[in-house]
Amino acid sequence: VPGVMYDCSKEHILESVDGILKRLQTEYLDVLLLHRPDALVEPEEVAEAFDLLESSGKVRHFGVSNHKPSQIRLLKKYVKQDIAADQLQFSIPNSQMVANGMEVNMLTEGAADRDGSVLDFCRLEDITIQTWSPFQYGFFEGVFLGNPKYAELNRILEELGEKYGTGSTGIASAWIMRHPANMQLIAGTMKTSRLKEICEASEIVLTREEWYRIYLAGGHILP
Repeated sequence: VPGVMYDCSKEHILESVDGILKRLQTEYLDVLLLHRPDALVEPEEVAEAFDLLESSGKVRHFGVSNHKPSQIRLLKKYVKQDIAADQLQFSIPNSQMVANGMEVNMLTEGAADRDGSVLDFCRLEDITIQTWSPFQYGFFEGVFLGNPKYAELNRILEELGEKYGTGSTGIASAWIMRHPANMQLIAGTMKTSRLKEICEASEIVLTREEWYRIYLAGGHILP
């Protein structure tokens, strides 16, 4: 129930999947994600639900969203299936998971480890990071593309867009996909033009210098 509670109980997971299948008019889901950690989660129940969903053929792969390493480890103590993905907020300005690895042993804001080094953890465990709100800054404060608050960032995105024959959306997407973690970008856009640029970004490989120029323009520092 949005704004009321999270529910990762066995009963709720099974009921939710049946409801999703009915609404989508399909027989199975390729991937099911547990959306945000439930403070009252009982991983034994999650494991039972996953086993039933897998054996019945209703779900083929399983993942989580907004989970940190210790929460995934707790699930994995009981869940036998691989955790295929962790869906996390990530964009050029919202790249704390990169910054805390860059500003190690510093007293800067970026050094704060708020996610348990989830980026490194997912790479070590072969868990795909799926990035949500890839064009937002802050927590739903707005889009940074074309925003005067990020004038220098947008100038660089436009400059590189001309070089690579795409727009700012394409370069912002290419920046995410340039990271060696092989992240999957999740775009909520309904604009055909923006989707076209995101597709174009899959063919763009930014240079190391370009990637860091964008990172710094997004408000980060290099020690």
